Amino acid sequence: MSIQTDGIAPHGGHLINRIATSAERDEFLEQQDHLPRIQLDERATSDLVMIAIGGFSPINGFMEQADYESVVEDMRFVNGLPWSIPITLSVTEEVAEPLKEGSWIRLDDPTGRFVGVLELTQKYRYNKAHEAVNVYRTDDIKHPGVKVVYDQGPINLAGPIWLLQRDAHPDFPSYQVDPVESRQRFKEKGWKTVVGFQTRNPIHRAHEYIQKCALEIVDGLFLHPLVGATKSDDIPADVRMRCYEIMIDQYFPQDRVILAINPSAMRYAGPREAIFHALIRKNYGCTHFIVGRDHAGVGDYYGTYDAQYIFDEFKPEELGITPMMFEHAFYCTRTQQMATTKTSPSRKEERIHLSGTKVREMLRRGELPPPEFSRPEVAAELIRAAQSQPE
Repeated sequence: MSIQTDGIAPHGGHLINRIATSAERDEFLEQQDHLPRIQLDERATSDLVMIAIGGFSPINGFMEQADYESVVEDMRFVNGLPWSIPITLSVTEEVAEPLKEGSWIRLDDPTGRFVGVLELTQKYRYNKAHEAVNVYRTDDIKHPGVKVVYDQGPINLAGPIWLLQRDAHPDFPSYQVDPVESRQRFKEKGWKTVVGFQTRNPIHRAHEYIQKCALEIVDGLFLHPLVGATKSDDIPADVRMRCYEIMIDQYFPQDRVILAINPSAMRYAGPREAIFHALIRKNYGCTHFIVGRDHAGVGDYYGTYDAQYIFDEFKPEELGITPMMFEHAFYCTRTQQMATTKTSPSRKEERIHLSGTKVREMLRRGELPPPEFSRPEVAAELIRAAQSQPE
């Protein structure tokens, strides 16, 4: 099922809707005790939701082998449409063996709750090392995305899915804005151009600077922090959301910003994930997407601006969303403002950079990050959260 939309076209032309109707849901519930059952992990559960609400349009289920291999190899579906991250459901051989193609599979979330159904059209083996090297540019098991690939089962299950029902997010119900609604909100506000911003980190002065630079060009900002599965040492989603609320309340024109959660999981795939994140925001109705330094990166696996260079591998009309590229922003002590090398005449020693690692160390010691890095209200919230964590 697809939904007709106004504004920028979703990727592939139609917004996917795989949320079961009440009649379909009743039918699935009647058969739930007779269906083979698979328990999803956190990432697969969020993928199920993103497929169902249209965030991963044009995908309507977990990828079949031909599309999977084409995406891993060439960043395109078999039909040539760009797509950079494989969306798969991997299981063990023991789980896969009794499953019959053409059958319905019950999908449970990590708590064991019946949340979805897979119409199994195909099950196939895949090459984990090939996926790791192509998607993540490394086969190092220390890479969090690679580790997921190597830890999961060797068989992929493919086919269309149904989400039984769209529940309110347990932690951020007021910020749950699905693609149909975000597009409607943009229309109501009269925004013809909207820039999306992806983040898994608390907002800091460099983020604020590039967001406001973008707002000088477009009508609205869609601040879209990711609240799905992240690394254990990333700042928790509830802390990040409070920081965004503080910033919007005190430092942004509120009528030009929409804050909403992105329920998908991080892959830490660097350049490929930058394309992936852009296409997701296109489905939410954004016309532009901010790509900064080391987008979706981790460790030293990617070059500083590789996530920007990868956009050159596609024609603009193929992606259908305009990337807005920004260099690493810093506080310039000479001009006493945020800047990049494009706008600042300063020497290296006149630039204040702070890494996320250094800031986390300061927070654990109860030290406020300097105002050149973080607004004081945000820094206070980060300290409060850091000190409330058990050792």
